[in-house]
Amino acid sequence: MKRVVILFLLAFLTPFFAFTQTQDTFEKISPFYEGLSAIKKGNQWAFINTKGAIIIGFRDDLVTTKTNDGVYPVFRNNRCLIVKEKEHISYFGYIDTVGKTVIEPTFLNAENFQNNVAIVLELKKEIAGYNNVIGKSIVYRTYSEVIINKKGEMIENLTAPKNIVLERKFLLKPPKITSKLLSEQLVAVLNKNKRWMLKRITN
Repeated sequence: MKRVVILFLLAFLTPFFAFTQTQDTFEKISPFYEGLSAIKKGNQWAFINTKGAIIIGFRDDLVTTKTNDGVYPVFRNNRCLIVKEKEHISYFGYIDTVGKTVIEPTFLNAENFQNNVAIVLELKKEIAGYNNVIGKSIVYRTYSEVIINKKGEMIENLTAPKNIVLERKFLLKPPKITSKLLSEQLVAVLNKNKRWMLKRITN
């Protein structure tokens, strides 16, 4: 008799639990990219697999990409862009498909990976001397467009350094990336005369 009651309860409750699992709603659901789909709830995004299980929990640091299907965070070459703000300046990095930060957010801008490389704006700091009056080092900061591999290592420098002031009033949004990856071994670089040059990726 007890077994019959348990079986009856299971038969009654199973459809209820299955139904309640579908009640959560989302503002956006992306198509699948590399086996993962981005879902949006409020101001946060998460990733699910093809079975609907959440693989990467909801977070507010995922960077969206404009695609033919909409604007979503996406994985390319098992890397997804993230952004971290420090003193009102945005820095970009990458996570892997389990949500682990594999390339720290240190770049002033960054693009999605393509053919296992990506173009980023690498920031550099140079101490030019020391100011005895104010008691501080004189620091110059520059950035260049470079190509990195999936470990975050620079494999090719694309442009000459440009000076930059890391203050909100001078940097309201990330500087633009102008170079374009054309193939596994070829990149188009825009020079100071607004003319395109072809550059071969050597590494």
